[in-house]
Amino acid sequence: MNKKMTPKAIKMIALQAVLVMIAVTVVGGAVIKHQEYKSTGDPNATTTTTEENKTSEVSSTSSTTPSSTSDTTDVSNTEPSQTVADSDQYPYAYAGFTPKITDTNADLSKFIVNGEYALPKGYKPTLAEAVKGSGYYLDYRVAPYYQQMYDAAKADGITLTPVSGYRSYERQERNFENRISENMSAGLDRKEATIKAATVIMVPGSSEHNAGLAMDICSLSESFENTKEFEWLSENAADYGFILRYPKDERSRNITKVIYEPWHYRYVGVEAAKEIKAKGITLEEYLGLA
Repeated sequence: MNKKMTPKAIKMIALQAVLVMIAVTVVGGAVIKHQEYKSTGDPNATTTTTEENKTSEVSSTSSTTPSSTSDTTDVSNTEPSQTVADSDQYPYAYAGFTPKITDTNADLSKFIVNGEYALPKGYKPTLAEAVKGSGYYLDYRVAPYYQQMYDAAKADGITLTPVSGYRSYERQERNFENRISENMSAGLDRKEATIKAATVIMVPGSSEHNAGLAMDICSLSESFENTKEFEWLSENAADYGFILRYPKDERSRNITKVIYEPWHYRYVGVEAAKEIKAKGITLEEYLGLA
């Protein structure tokens, strides 16, 4: 049997419902706040704060990037007065080799690399293939002139086969150290062996091959001077900007401090090459360094 609810009973039920809703809201908020505290350790933390922290970390990492490149060697700002390294640190200082850093921004006719002027550490020229398909490279400013000379000689029935163009510092170092070892095996002490090695193989960093400015052509034997290729070069190389870098006569050898190398041709530009050839002088003399 149903009983009719009185107005007083209805009010009591409504009041109880409101109290239950308030209790549920309070408990739910407490649970959410507790979960945030467990994940952040901060009872006042919010997801917005967490995202801001992530952004801050990314910005901090990005701001350190420029300083990571500040130690890169800038070979374009070298001065001839600088030495390659302090005398007590340079690998071959014990044999009297403490070269100055050459000016790599100089015109190619004035770009000097020898026992007294070396390339800055880490220097590497921009390279181009000297003869198409040969696999031998020179400084990109020199390569086109070698190709022109090669093509002209080819038209005359002469093949100026590239033997050695650009060489890395590391390869030069291996070659030089091997020569030192050979000299020491012949009875010389390390200092004497190093000095003698430098008359045949340039000290690492002091070779025109390291600069990509020179090509060894056809041979590495002194007998190359008796070939038709050498004869062609003697007559025509200057027309393409190349000179015989290490001549045979004693006076020249006393200046270059290098043995006669009839195969080694260095690019200096047509004007300079023709003047050097006409005067019968070395590059050092042309530059006023001897």
